Amino acid sequence: MTTARTKTFVAARARRGYTLLEILVVVTVMGIAGAMVIPSMDQAGVLRTQGAVRSVVSDIMFAQGDAVAAQQARAVIFDTATNSYRVCAVLGSTIDIDNDVLFDHYGGGNRYIVDLDQAEFGTTFMTGATFDGTGNVLVFDEMGAPVIAVGESTPSSGGNVTIRGQFHDFDIRVESFTGRITTTRTLIGEDEPEEEEPVEGEGE
Repeated sequence: MTTARTKTFVAARARRGYTLLEILVVVTVMGIAGAMVIPSMDQAGVLRTQGAVRSVVSDIMFAQGDAVAAQQARAVIFDTATNSYRVCAVLGSTIDIDNDVLFDHYGGGNRYIVDLDQAEFGTTFMTGATFDGTGNVLVFDEMGAPVIAVGESTPSSGGNVTIRGQFHDFDIRVESFTGRITTTRTLIGEDEPEEEEPVEGEGE
């Protein structure tokens, strides 16, 4: 008789549901885990946007250095409509944006055209690119100095490229005369930049 009662008691315990305390513990643990995952996902988006900013900065520096190395003007043409930019050789008084595009110095036989819609850059948009007040073309002469236009020797007044990510706007500033590059990051919706970062090696 005792054995039967024990079996019945054990079976009843096995069939019962979770207590409220157990459910609360599980929900709390899941909430903590979720809170840890969401910032990590946000951070991944920020890192992808920063990758796009680094790409723009390094390619501007490449164009400047290549102009000096080749003793021939180079141009970086930004296109906000297609969210892309390209590095071109300046072979005359005008630029043929299709035929004058350099080959990518990383190899592979590809043209030097960078599409910011690539998955590696996440949700990144080039929202502005202005040099000398109106143009979207940054030109370096054979000495690596920014100038106002193709075939001109007048120093550029500089300009900006703006990259927008999920939470921040990044402003890439190219200074006049030297081509020195600085970047500032501003939280979207705020007016004051969070920080300014000079880029190593610029203007050399």
